[in-house]
Amino acid sequence: MSSEPDTRGELDEPGPIDYLVIAFPGSHLTGEGLPLLVDLVDRDIIRILDLTFVRKDQDGTVTAVELADVTGDGRLDLTVFEGASSGVLGEPDVAEAGALLEPGDSAAVLLYENRWAAPLANALRREDARIVASGRVPLEDLLEVLDSLERLDAPG
Repeated sequence: MSSEPDTRGELDEPGPIDYLVIAFPGSHLTGEGLPLLVDLVDRDIIRILDLTFVRKDQDGTVTAVELADVTGDGRLDLTVFEGASSGVLGEPDVAEAGALLEPGDSAAVLLYENRWAAPLANALRREDARIVASGRVPLEDLLEVLDSLERLDAPG
């Protein structure tokens, strides 16, 4: 008998679900990050549940944008993400994301499953454990703390 934990079927249960709202000031999208996102999906690190683009017009109107129309210049290939819609993100989510934007900006709203964490999450569920808090440390805050610690350790 193996001492390895039985993980059969664990990928049938989802891992933790997160979202990102990524603003593009002036609606300037280069597509540089898209291959990295595809790589995360290809390596089964994440699974995209929803990917929606929103734009805030100069008059403040917020609209969802079809993937093919994000830039309108024909250079950014987003067809790999067509159909990335579980239906979980709705009009209220689009409006909330749009409220974060300045007029003339666009944003990608990404809802994704952390597939890398699914085995751990499922093991914890079997133990009746539950997450009681979750969050993210903003990079700027982390860098500020690290800089402060470095200044404290500096001679002088």
